[in-house]
Amino acid sequence: MSTFELITLPYSANALEPIISAKTIELHHGKHLAGYVANINKLLPGSGFESASLVDIVKKASGGLFNNAGQILNHNMYFEALQAPKANNAPSGKLADALAAQFGSFENFKAEFAQKATTLFGSGWAWLSLDADGKFVISQESNASNPVQKGLKPMLTIDVWEHAYYVDYQNRRAEYIEKYWDIINWKVIEARYN
Repeated sequence: MSTFELITLPYSANALEPIISAKTIELHHGKHLAGYVANINKLLPGSGFESASLVDIVKKASGGLFNNAGQILNHNMYFEALQAPKANNAPSGKLADALAAQFGSFENFKAEFAQKATTLFGSGWAWLSLDADGKFVISQESNASNPVQKGLKPMLTIDVWEHAYYVDYQNRRAEYIEKYWDIINWKVIEARYN
């Protein structure tokens, strides 16, 4: 039987400051995500998913097993694609060209993605994914849901559960979303796209 482990962040806890504080990273990664990892490892024995990947569990499971697997998958994709703040941060190459071709410009894409993230009711995620035809899809996913459940290939996500931003932004979700653009590691997103 395989067990899941808490991912090691590819940066220090304070690397995303001042946009995301070390305190938020310590709570969000070190407590919230660690809790999901501990929970799934307790739920795996006897579940029929003992050797399954996170993606397979998210596609096929329900209840607590799905919730914890979904949160691990979503958080891993979120945390792995962050970096130290960078002004004028934007994708390049094929991804940049494809976003501009579909949305008219990178700014138009950002506006549509931010609108989805800002208007998601309650807890969840905004995602940029690819469909089977290679077309971009921006979606809202509640709670632990992930675009893989709809046959999409997820590439970019923002966590809009309150625990992702409340220490730093209180109820100002839109401000957190606006600043998020400066900490996206576009090289990770470009690799997922290619």
